[in-house]
Amino acid sequence: MEAPDYEVLSVREQLFHERIRECIISTLLFATLYILCHIFLTRFKKPAEFTTVDDADATVNKIALELCTFTLAIALGAVLLLPFSIISNEVLLSLPRNYYIQWLNGSLIHGLWNLVFLFSNLSLIFLMPFAYFFTESEGFAGSRKGVLGRVYETVVMLMLLTLLVLGMVWVASAIVDNNKASRESLYDFWEYYLPYLYSCISFLGVLLLLVCTPLGLARMFSVTGKLLVKPRLLEDLEEQLYCSAFEEAALTRRICNPTSCWLPLDMELLHRQLLALQTQRVLLEKRRKASAWQRNLGYPLAMLCLLVLTGLSVLIVAIHILELLIDEAAMPRGMQGASLGQVSFSKLGSFGAVVQVVLIFYLMVSSVVGFYSSPLFRSLRPRWHDTAMTQIIGNCVCLLVLSSALPVFSRTLGLTRFDLLGDFGRFNWLGNFYIVFLYNAAFAGLTTLCLVKTFTAAVRAELIRAFGLDRLPLPVSGFPRASRKTQHQ
Repeated sequence: MEAPDYEVLSVREQLFHERIRECIISTLLFATLYILCHIFLTRFKKPAEFTTVDDADATVNKIALELCTFTLAIALGAVLLLPFSIISNEVLLSLPRNYYIQWLNGSLIHGLWNLVFLFSNLSLIFLMPFAYFFTESEGFAGSRKGVLGRVYETVVMLMLLTLLVLGMVWVASAIVDNNKASRESLYDFWEYYLPYLYSCISFLGVLLLLVCTPLGLARMFSVTGKLLVKPRLLEDLEEQLYCSAFEEAALTRRICNPTSCWLPLDMELLHRQLLALQTQRVLLEKRRKASAWQRNLGYPLAMLCLLVLTGLSVLIVAIHILELLIDEAAMPRGMQGASLGQVSFSKLGSFGAVVQVVLIFYLMVSSVVGFYSSPLFRSLRPRWHDTAMTQIIGNCVCLLVLSSALPVFSRTLGLTRFDLLGDFGRFNWLGNFYIVFLYNAAFAGLTTLCLVKTFTAAVRAELIRAFGLDRLPLPVSGFPRASRKTQHQ
C-alpha cells in the first residue's frame, strides 16, 4: 500500500479552504448589498399593492419585490466592482505581507467579476422578465385562481420570449459573421449565447451611458444648487418664502370655498399642489436658518469640486484619445488572470488610484441623474411610497444595464488602466479601434457642448437674478414692444 503524498494533500486542503473562504466573503458582501437594497426599495414601493384584499396579488408583488431587490443588489455590486478592484490592488501594493489582508487576493477579485457577470445575465434575461410577466399574469382561462396558475402562465411566456430572443441572436450572428463556426457555436448556450447576448446588452448600456452622462454632468450643477443654500447674492429666500406663503393662502381659499368659482375644480389636484407648496415652504425655512458658513462657503466649494471633477474627466478622455492614436496598448482589453499587487494601474500611485475611484463614482452618479432627467425616461423616476411594481421593475432593469456597463465604460474612456476581468473582456467590439476612438471623441464633444451651454445659461440667469433684471417689465421675444401711448393708457 502506497503512502499518501502529504504535500499534494496539503495543497488540495489549502485550495479547498481558500475556496470556502472566498464563498463566505462573497456571501457576506452580497448579503450586505441585499439588505441595503431591500431597505431602499421599501421606501419607494406603494404600500397599497402589498395590503390588497386578494392575497394572491400581495404574494405576487412580494415575490417580484424580492427579485427586484436581488437585481438591484447585483447592480450595486457592478458599480462597486471596478473601484473595489483598484483599491484592492493598491492595498496589496502597500501591504504585501500583512497577515490580516491575506484573504484579499487575485482569485477573490476574479471570482467576484465572474459572479457579477453571471448574475447580471441571470437577472436581465430571466429574473426581471419573470417578475414583469408574474405581476401582469392572471392565470390561464379555466385554471384555478391563485399563485400557481400565474406561475404556469409566466413560465410559458418566459419560454416563448427566450425562443424569440434566441432566434433574433441567431439571425444577428448570421448577419454579422456569416460562417459555419459562428452558427454552430450558438448551440453552446453558456459559452457563446449568454456572453454574446450580454455583449449586445452591454453595448446598448455603453451607448446609454454616452447619452446620459454628458447630460448628467451638466445637470449636476443645478441639482447641487437645489440641495445647497446659495449665497444671498444669488438667492433671495425671503422673497421665495413670501411667494410660497401667498400661493399657499390662495390655494387654501380655493379649497375652502369651492363654490365661489364658476369653473369645476379638481379637488385632488388642488390638495396635491397644496401639499407640494407646504413641503417647499418647510424646505425654504430650513435653508433660511442655515449658517453663514454653509451659505457662503459650502455652495462655492461644491460648485468648484463639480467643476474640477468634470474638467478632469474631459481632460483624461482627451489624453486617452491622443494615446489611442499613438499607442496600441491604450485599447481596452480583457485579462484572464487577476495579477494584483504587482504594479499600480495609475502613474500617480495611490493618489491616482483614489482619483480614478472618485471619477468612476462621479460619472456613475452623473449618468443616473442624466438618465432620470432625459425626457424619454423621466416618467420612470421613482416617487416616495408611490411607485408601482412595474415601475420598480423598469427602474431595476435600467439601473442594472447602466451599472453593468460601467466597467467597460470606464476602461473604454481611459479613466483607469485596470484591464477587464473574466467575460467582461470578451466583448468583440472592444477590439475595434474605430468604435473606441469615435466613442471617446463623442463623449468629449458632447460633454463639452452640454457644459458650455448649461454653464453659460446658468451664469446668465444668476447674473440677471442677482441684479434684479428679472423683475423689469421686459418685452417677450417675438412680440413687438408696446408704444409709449399704449403703456400710459
